[in-house]
Amino acid sequence: MGRLAVNLGNIRLNNPVMPAAGTFSVESASQFYDVNRLGAVVAKTVTLNAREGNRTPRVAETYGGMLNSVGLQNAGVDSFLLEEMPKLTDLTTPVIISIAGHTVDEFVALARKLDAVPGIAAIEVNVSCPNVECGGKVFASDAQQLSRVMTAVRKATGKYLIAKLSPNAGDMVEMAQTAESAGADCLCVANTLLGMKIDTRTRRPVLANIVGGLSGPAVMPIILRMVYQIAPKVSIPIIGVGGIVTAEDAVEYLLAGATAVQVGTASFTNPTAMIDIIHGLEEYLRASQISSLSELIGAAHR
Repeated sequence: MGRLAVNLGNIRLNNPVMPAAGTFSVESASQFYDVNRLGAVVAKTVTLNAREGNRTPRVAETYGGMLNSVGLQNAGVDSFLLEEMPKLTDLTTPVIISIAGHTVDEFVALARKLDAVPGIAAIEVNVSCPNVECGGKVFASDAQQLSRVMTAVRKATGKYLIAKLSPNAGDMVEMAQTAESAGADCLCVANTLLGMKIDTRTRRPVLANIVGGLSGPAVMPIILRMVYQIAPKVSIPIIGVGGIVTAEDAVEYLLAGATAVQVGTASFTNPTAMIDIIHGLEEYLRASQISSLSELIGAAHR
């Protein structure tokens, strides 16, 4: 996999393909392939305390994608470290832990707990969460609050920090630059787009939470545009995520300026989607007579 290797800051990836948070488990994936073949592993988002998640139904299919309003259901960070982290430390591929909080203090507490844990290559800060201290406004939609949380997390840990941005923010370039200025080492662009679906028979929203996050192929042109706009305006790596199903999709993100990609919804319909993409990237390089994947990164800007 030498030709597929990329550097995500100081993290060396054998290839640029990794799962999106909340769409992957080592146990499930291991039934189909060796998880260490992935460029990195991103664990399900953890919060400071246990969360039951939102009411059901909380998943719905749409044309070219799916809506979800799971609500970050998890057992809390202490349970995660006790039950799940040991499974991850056995991996040879880099491990990224995603964190989420409703307040700056929650993010800081999570970062401090994880800072002392060996085997974690990076922390992905999910700033797409509502900030209860500011009336529920999403951290990533307000530059001042985004700066506040990223600055605080940066002080709380020396680990590599990835800021996962929300595509529902007004000015994505501003948010990306804000995250970088506040200490982010890398950007994840982007989380899901807000959407909804209505049942024409019941005349009611399909999701109990009414709105949910739209993911899947339908969102790719939108997120790809965001990556393309952000890439020349920041000096840190970007992980592109949104609608990737094939190796060609991944190549588009790389050409737009991403260094790596995350795959989410595609893995629900094809458990080997990420491995298929890795193989597809190898074939793309071979067919294009390209010696290294790094040659593609940002090429659409040149």
